[in-house]
Amino acid sequence: MPTGAAPEPSSYFVRVDEHAFEPTVHVGGAWSADEQHFSPLGGLIVHEIERSRTGRPPMIAGRICFDILGRIAFDRFEIHVETIRPGRTIELVQANVVIGGRAVVTARVWYLTVQDTGTVAGNSFRSTAAPGTLQPWPLTSVWPGGYIASLETRPVGTPTPGRTTAWVRSPIDLVADEQAGATASFVALVDTANGIAVRQPPTEWMFPNLDLTIHLFREPTGRWTGLDTSVAFGATGQGLTSTVLHDVDGPVGRAEQILTVRPQPPVA
Repeated sequence: MPTGAAPEPSSYFVRVDEHAFEPTVHVGGAWSADEQHFSPLGGLIVHEIERSRTGRPPMIAGRICFDILGRIAFDRFEIHVETIRPGRTIELVQANVVIGGRAVVTARVWYLTVQDTGTVAGNSFRSTAAPGTLQPWPLTSVWPGGYIASLETRPVGTPTPGRTTAWVRSPIDLVADEQAGATASFVALVDTANGIAVRQPPTEWMFPNLDLTIHLFREPTGRWTGLDTSVAFGATGQGLTSTVLHDVDGPVGRAEQILTVRPQPPVA
């Protein structure tokens, strides 16, 4: 680091006030340098929703749905949270991300009451190799941007177009001087799924996702997010990224992302 240079931030976001945040260099987008990558923002939204539930009965997130309404500029933004449907056994909470007076993301989280269902717990998802047994893969060989550069990625086998399983983690905190919960930290890496199994080079084709919907059948734990991902492109401009989500203890749920597929515009 040059003498006198400011130290690199150790978080994705810095809180400015109760509802406002500044992105750091680690949030830099993969499609454009002047945009935020959605993945850490998704985790921050969950973090803010969890903060809004302080003092409420303990519940677990079952479905987390994000609609990306427009370009997420690399700028200061606000997150506003409201409870849509309070309850003792289920609860629906909504958050809106606003930049310059315009909503750019709407999110809704369904919470479910905690029950002891250990005697019937089980799933049919296949397990995957643990990250500690795998070699790193620099995702920067495929994508630019500060967010991608912040990741440690370890693939299970050789990544192929449209089909990859990989583990991702990050040493970067979600918010400066704040402790994020396990679910928020896990969700902060899930949107990476659309970048690990690309069907076509992103220098030639665009395929950004318009949404991210996560279903969880248990609460994730640990620093690693496992992504068992398949990508499909249709013939009329649509695509779908489907992912089985894992933590180091096994599968935890699924994620789906609808894509808008189109050629990159020619360079002027």
